[in-house]
Amino acid sequence: MSGTSSTDLYAVADFCLVPMGTAEPSVAEYIAECIRVLEKTGLKFKLHGYGTNLEGPWSEVMKAIHDCHAAVHAKGAPRIATDIRIGTRVDREIAPGTGNESKVQRVEDILNKA
Repeated sequence: MSGTSSTDLYAVADFCLVPMGTAEPSVAEYIAECIRVLEKTGLKFKLHGYGTNLEGPWSEVMKAIHDCHAAVHAKGAPRIATDIRIGTRVDREIAPGTGNESKVQRVEDILNKA
């Protein structure tokens, strides 16, 4: 994990990147370009219908979102609006790559008890 300091917070993020001013109403080609960027980061991510979950060291997560912006602009989108929600915690250790999965699993475990 190059560029990560030992004090970097572990971030569990959800972001929705919206290309604007494109010729087509569909933004799928632009989102695919962002996913290509994320695939090269080594960070854990999951695309969903209205955004992408992404997790890892704070600085790497933010760089990945930056790099998605750069790639989508390079593909021709003149403007991009992105909503980002980020969670961090310091009360317990989060094993890398398990932040989102453990949140979902906890709720599923509760539902399975009912």
